[in-house]
Amino acid sequence: MKQILVILDGIVAKKLLERMVQANTLDNLYDIVYTDKSLLDDDYPVNFRFYEFDSTSLFKLETLLQKIFPSEVLIVLDSKDDTIYTIKNIRHIKYNLEIIVYDPWGLDCQDDGHIYKYDSTQISANGLVERLPNIPIVAQNIGLRAGEIMEIKIPFGSSFAYRYIGSIEQIEWKIFGLYRNQKMIPIRPSLILKPEDIILVIGKPQVLMQVYSAISKNDGMFPMPFGQNIFLFIDMYIQEEDEIKDAVNESLILHKRLNNKKFIIKIARPTTLELINKIKNMALEFDNVIVEVDYYNLGFKNIIKNDIKKYNIGMMILTSTLMKFKEAIVDIFALRIPILKLATSNLSLAKKSVIFLNDVKSYEQISPVIMDISNQLKLDINVFDYDPMGGGHSSVSNRSELLKHFENLSKIFSKEVKIVSNGKNPIRELKSYNDALQILPLKKNMLKNRWLKIFSTDSDIIAYELTNINQLLIPIIEE
Repeated sequence: MKQILVILDGIVAKKLLERMVQANTLDNLYDIVYTDKSLLDDDYPVNFRFYEFDSTSLFKLETLLQKIFPSEVLIVLDSKDDTIYTIKNIRHIKYNLEIIVYDPWGLDCQDDGHIYKYDSTQISANGLVERLPNIPIVAQNIGLRAGEIMEIKIPFGSSFAYRYIGSIEQIEWKIFGLYRNQKMIPIRPSLILKPEDIILVIGKPQVLMQVYSAISKNDGMFPMPFGQNIFLFIDMYIQEEDEIKDAVNESLILHKRLNNKKFIIKIARPTTLELINKIKNMALEFDNVIVEVDYYNLGFKNIIKNDIKKYNIGMMILTSTLMKFKEAIVDIFALRIPILKLATSNLSLAKKSVIFLNDVKSYEQISPVIMDISNQLKLDINVFDYDPMGGGHSSVSNRSELLKHFENLSKIFSKEVKIVSNGKNPIRELKSYNDALQILPLKKNMLKNRWLKIFSTDSDIIAYELTNINQLLIPIIEE
């Protein structure tokens, strides 16, 4: 949450305050300084705080700025002299604070590179508020003029960063433009969104506000942007009863801890009504759980095809038993959504997430998801750095940049990342981690014949065969 100091007076200020309330996303904290009580209404959101004093008073302004720490100041006053003295006071207190100012007089601020001026009444009201961080920018005079076109900047640490466009579920909205380094990039499904990209989206205004909120937040969003809900598939014909009950129990606990909307339990090839009733009874204590039984023997492929869009699935949960059926798993891999592979150890008892860095591009893509889900599940993050390929100086340099990338994410998410560098065999290390969740990229070569993997140097592909550690597989673009 960013803190904004707003100094107001006059008719433009009143319009601006109304617009700020309309566009409020609760992602900013506004400290409002005013002298005219007629500017205010009776009720304001909780992130608006008000102070009644004259901003030309250096003492009073300095006293306030000793208590609050704004990242920007917005000044909208109807007096030229008051505006000049307010700017001078702020500069006396903080010389490099960003100032956005309403200026119908043509003030001379050329020597101050941290001042942004606006001079038209209505345009200023819109432009000023949209200049603030965490405020969506919508097209005012295009289409239906209802805000169905929006510009969104991808912040560093967003769950949408390093996601390819084809993996983002776009229901009732669509990405139709992208700017990177002030150049327009052609949209294609394999294009990866990066921090600082600006995307243009179109859709229903209320949907776009939800999309904006999801993109702007840097934690608590998973399984977004892959989808909103999680999905557990059960095949009673090939799975043992204990394995099924454990999977349901672990998934229900996960549903309670994650920020998904719904949890769907799909039962295929039912064998006993008693077990179905046990599953339904287990789900009774939890909200937003749907238990469905396929009595028509539609088959795994058809069930997944029908339910993926019906339920807007953002993560599939499968046990190790089901993951052995490569012919069926191929269809899930093709969906390009995260897969949670449940192991023999209890996921609910996991204390840490384990990441064994391999190729740089893959782990850069999945890094925001690693931070997000570790935050949601309150897991310590352990990043193991080793070079399986012996790539030399270039490889060391790339991996050093990747480690810096994780360190930056650590600051954004306020989540400590423990980095361990050693020469141990990563697969042997993983076999000892029964209290962890391994997070790794989802790669097509994971479906190779098991015997062919013996000759692989890719630790992700080898680790995929492990059954003792719970694994979250995140889809990536492989080049």
